[in-house]
Amino acid sequence: MTSILGNGVVITGGPRPDVISCGGVAWHGDRIVEVGPADELRREYPDADVLNAHGGLIMPGLVNVHHHFYSALARGLDAGAPMVNFAEVLDRLWWRLDRALDAETVRLSAELCAAECVRQGCTTVFDHHSSPSFIDGSLDTIAAAVERAGLSAVLCYEVTDRNGRDGAMAGIAENLRFLEARDNDARIRGVFGLHASFTLGDDTLREIARLRPANAGCHIHVAEDPVDGEETRRHFGTDPVTRLERYGLLDDRALLAHAIHLDEDAYATIARCQAAILNNPESNANNGVGRLDVAEIADRGCLVGLGTDGMSSSILRALRFGFLGQRHARADPSAGFEAQPRLLDANVEIARRFFNEPLLGELRVGAPADVIAVDAVPPTPLQAANLFGHLVYAAAEYPVRHTIARGRTLLEDHRHTSVDPAAIANEAAEHSTALWERFHALQWGARYLG
Repeated sequence: MTSILGNGVVITGGPRPDVISCGGVAWHGDRIVEVGPADELRREYPDADVLNAHGGLIMPGLVNVHHHFYSALARGLDAGAPMVNFAEVLDRLWWRLDRALDAETVRLSAELCAAECVRQGCTTVFDHHSSPSFIDGSLDTIAAAVERAGLSAVLCYEVTDRNGRDGAMAGIAENLRFLEARDNDARIRGVFGLHASFTLGDDTLREIARLRPANAGCHIHVAEDPVDGEETRRHFGTDPVTRLERYGLLDDRALLAHAIHLDEDAYATIARCQAAILNNPESNANNGVGRLDVAEIADRGCLVGLGTDGMSSSILRALRFGFLGQRHARADPSAGFEAQPRLLDANVEIARRFFNEPLLGELRVGAPADVIAVDAVPPTPLQAANLFGHLVYAAAEYPVRHTIARGRTLLEDHRHTSVDPAAIANEAAEHSTALWERFHALQWGARYLG
């Protein structure tokens, strides 16, 4: 059965997007079969199921290149300890939370975030996971939650030495197992996960370099805070980027989250190796770690994408926050249009490196049927030239009405069809009290290298 999402302003996506007023998108199975004026689509497919965008924006499904599903049950959690710098935030909050997670809370965290992705129009998500008390099979648990929700994803387990050698080896094994299991999967892929240079010893990096499949890529935090560079230099005599390159971990599938506190040589190396930088402006502000100057870094030849880092699942809101943050930092009301409009396209380019889908992220015939409708009815002219202004000043603040992923309607008129978020939240509430009790029973003061 062919389906149509119509009666909206179609934005086809891509570097030179078309804008079609009173347009629509038709799909059959998991592929787009026609894009054009809605009336023409209705005449061509008279028996099609029709979704109404009610005049809003019809866009490609969004891509989030850095998320942390495991953070979902930290809402309102009091660490019970002072946290005055980023190292203390890691040690006293996140590294205790990930150790407290078990199989059920990993599942529920993934289900909550996957449902939020659907609600925010994100159809492809990159998740970076850690649960030292539940490593073996943890990625299968997350993958199952993603599949139930109907999304596409690139998943990894965070290898680190901070929990000892056995934990690091178990993390390596989980990545390798999942990479092999999902090698030919069209919707769920793997990438090799690492925490950050300052919590990874040379023996562990050597083991990863020896065992990691050549085309696997890696997903790692880099220079989120100065502590990464300081501790890496103290223990290993070099900076995080140079160290990654020495171990053969920098290539066009390397995903470097944050990358704020680096020098010119490091950015030049990243650009030369065609690695991607993943900017997380909301999380950076929340943790007080600094701000990535997207325009400056892009001018150095780096590919810069956009993530949420577990803060939320709203890529459009992160786009707006990053744009306004750049204007604020520069005290320049004309700033922000130099590179910020390219972030969504960069996310698509990054996703295409992992999926065999050259039209992913565009509304074109033959593309995956990943389509969303946002309730932002344009009150002023909308063309390709001013599209970014409509996104950051309007669409980012409006709800998503419909989310379609690979031809499957996951959100219809604001209601989930694949999962029940309220039921998931109620079940999570039953488990979160015990999770928080386990959290508070854990001590902080972990050594970075185990």
